[in-house]
Amino acid sequence: MRGVLIKILRETWLGTVLFSVALLLVELLLTLILPQILDQMDEMMARMPFMKDFVAALLGIDIEGEITAQLMQVFVWVHPTVLALLWANETMFCTRFPAGEIDRGTIDVLLGLPVSRRVIYFCETIGWVAGGALMIGAGAIGYAIGSQAMPLEGRPEWALVRLIMFNMFCLYIAVGGVVFLVSSLSERRGRAVFTVFGIVLASFLVNFLAQFWSPAEPFAFLSVIEYYRPANILKTGSLPVGDIAVLLAIGGIAWIAGCEITARRNICTT
Repeated sequence: MRGVLIKILRETWLGTVLFSVALLLVELLLTLILPQILDQMDEMMARMPFMKDFVAALLGIDIEGEITAQLMQVFVWVHPTVLALLWANETMFCTRFPAGEIDRGTIDVLLGLPVSRRVIYFCETIGWVAGGALMIGAGAIGYAIGSQAMPLEGRPEWALVRLIMFNMFCLYIAVGGVVFLVSSLSERRGRAVFTVFGIVLASFLVNFLAQFWSPAEPFAFLSVIEYYRPANILKTGSLPVGDIAVLLAIGGIAWIAGCEITARRNICTT
């Protein structure tokens, strides 16, 4: 098991570090430009009232009255670039085994090691979870650096920021579990990545449409974004236990299913 973990670390550390640095820089830049965005927000909404609905959809809340500086802090955690970086990294990681190994024709070498498929799957999982923690931690560092330029009254308490980070990590677990399941059913890595991209895109679309189109509201629960609401954490000051439970259930069930499929499936490389 130790040898498998070392192999995984050697093959993935560079990509994980690069994605982490990218997320740190994105969070830093978003936090630095946030005051300028907030200064122009009221004027922009006065000229274009429909923009209020778009901002509400992005933040995942119903906006009543003036948008406060603390509420706009959510922007740096829900921005599509942030989520795209997080999901891109775990998609590349979680499709390594078995889809990536089958696609490269190296699955026979890997399965020839004196460890079971479940052990390999578990080792990949350790790397995936550690990589997610590293990325989100790097994002928090970028936010912490950028927020130093903001007035103290405009910053949320770090206790709330930690809750947002935990909610993001649970979202990471949910999506990663699904990616593992897709990979376990695939023989081509490209096909697995494309399938995950379609699932994530559909999730974004359902969540966005539900904000504006009433016929789509009953289907909002199908989107994982529905259970990632940093704005509600800032408003209530508490962790949304129900949303956390749903995200962990999605990730856990999909991960277990992927593990069993990988362990039991007939893998043919010829």
